[in-house]
Amino acid sequence: MIQLSESQFRKLVIAFAVYLASLFAANTLGLKLMPVFGLTLSVAVFSFPVVFLMTDVIGEVYGKTVAKFFVLAGFIATLLFICYSFLSLALPWAPQFVETGRGQAIFDGYGPIFGTTVRIAIASLVAFAIAQYQDVLSFFFFKAKLGEKNFWLRSTLSNLWSQFLDTAVFMAIAFLGVLSWPVLISSTISWWLFKVAMGVVYQPLAYAGIWLLKEKNESKPNQN
Repeated sequence: MIQLSESQFRKLVIAFAVYLASLFAANTLGLKLMPVFGLTLSVAVFSFPVVFLMTDVIGEVYGKTVAKFFVLAGFIATLLFICYSFLSLALPWAPQFVETGRGQAIFDGYGPIFGTTVRIAIASLVAFAIAQYQDVLSFFFFKAKLGEKNFWLRSTLSNLWSQFLDTAVFMAIAFLGVLSWPVLISSTISWWLFKVAMGVVYQPLAYAGIWLLKEKNESKPNQN
């Protein structure tokens, strides 16, 4: 178990909040699709790379155990959010609310927004668990091979692999048999490359996060 100062604990809690906020943003706001250079991409390509970068940052500062804990907590939080979503969709609406103008508008939009199908929900959970744990493992693999320096390179290499796993697993479970093979493959590759590119763009923020999380005058937490 790592020993944290009060300052380190506060910073870790804030980092965890950023991690969960980015994860929930990707899973909810990601329903919106946008055109980018002739491609159709989810707006989650802006928030989901933060999830992977955050585990790299946490692993760099606090070690593999804490990074894995973030992944486990993220998986549980996502599972609970999906369960709550299904429960809210199953419960009946108050008739007096739906009959109002504003209530009808909310009623019409609530289902399409939160009515994630079981298949997509399973795809999201499985892809998250596989890709995030692989990201932690690959990050520390490259750290062992390349040393302590060049965080950006170790992070990019681990994200290149883990983001591919996340995109490929999600697309396969969610859309195999729904989309044609050419569309499925092209969508998987384009989403994967764009998420990796955004991860590279966010590298300065990752370095800022490492600088903020580290204690200048205290010993480094155990990295196991």
